Amino acid sequence: MSQSHAHLAALVGSRLCHDLISPIGAIQNGLELIALAGPTDLSPEMALIQDSCESAAARIRFFRVAFGQAGEQQMMGRREIASTLAALGKGGKLQVDWTPQEDLPRIQVQLAFLAYLCCESALPHGGTLRVDRDAAGWTLQATGPRIAADPRHWDHLNGNAPSDWPGADRVHFVLLPIQAEAAGQKIYATPADDSITIKIA
Repeated sequence: MSQSHAHLAALVGSRLCHDLISPIGAIQNGLELIALAGPTDLSPEMALIQDSCESAAARIRFFRVAFGQAGEQQMMGRREIASTLAALGKGGKLQVDWTPQEDLPRIQVQLAFLAYLCCESALPHGGTLRVDRDAAGWTLQATGPRIAADPRHWDHLNGNAPSDWPGADRVHFVLLPIQAEAAGQKIYATPADDSITIKIA
């Protein structure tokens, strides 16, 4: 995939996320109104719908950053980043410790979010992910009860293998190196038996 193709994919991702977040938000608002008008305790069915809407909204907000268009001058506040990851972790198996305290360029957050997806793909039973940032760049360290890292994808991240066009559920392995190169950075990925480390510097 070329940089121009990645740019087009980002525009498509932005458009899809933009158009989907509004109706999901409307459903959430409707559920809140129903809850206010009805009994204090939600029925199991309504609670399931509410949880599903919250999970979908969190995933779309995350995807909008990971796969959407990131302008060079755009910034993301730490509060927005933390709330997105907290909402994502609420319905998922991967719990994140995001340590940077400062606001960051959106394109840098995009790199971290794409790396998050790479770690998530290798942790089928979930786990924990710590995200650190210093002057050199990003360091992501993931651990879990089982690591399932396909060597082809991880070799590609390290620049040691061409992309074999993985399925849609692994597209982040193709996009991360492209976006890192565009940002003038290189990826160092180290999957092990019990952990994963990704450095972007």
